[in-house]
Amino acid sequence: QVQLVESGGGLVQAGGSLRLSCSFSGRAGTTPAMGWFRQAPGKAREFVAHISWSGDFTHYADSVKGRFAISRDNANTVYLYMNNLKPEDTAVYYCAAIVWGPVPTSFGVNEYDYWGQGTQVTVFA
Repeated sequence: QVQLVESGGGLVQAGGSLRLSCSFSGRAGTTPAMGWFRQAPGKAREFVAHISWSGDFTHYADSVKGRFAISRDNANTVYLYMNNLKPEDTAVYYCAAIVWGPVPTSFGVNEYDYWGQGTQVTVFA
């Protein structure tokens, strides 16, 4: 059974940094493309960042470009480095994986096959 487990969320002052981690398990021999999304209270889940299975392609939402970085250190672990955090970055952050589907075109939630439970990030001014 596929599992995605996020960690690293927390409370941080504006301007600070956090690193989120996501571990993928349950499908031996599979190296999925991975993404990060976030959902603030009362808002829809939105795309944050994506990394290809090989790690050689990344894509970011405009709102986080230059501040966030996605990387992977092996087939099963992906990181989201978040710098210069702002109060508007406050949200539950979700890790997602594409196991079955094609390369995403619009990086929408429907293009990802599996989701983690989420980790809370709170940025205070």
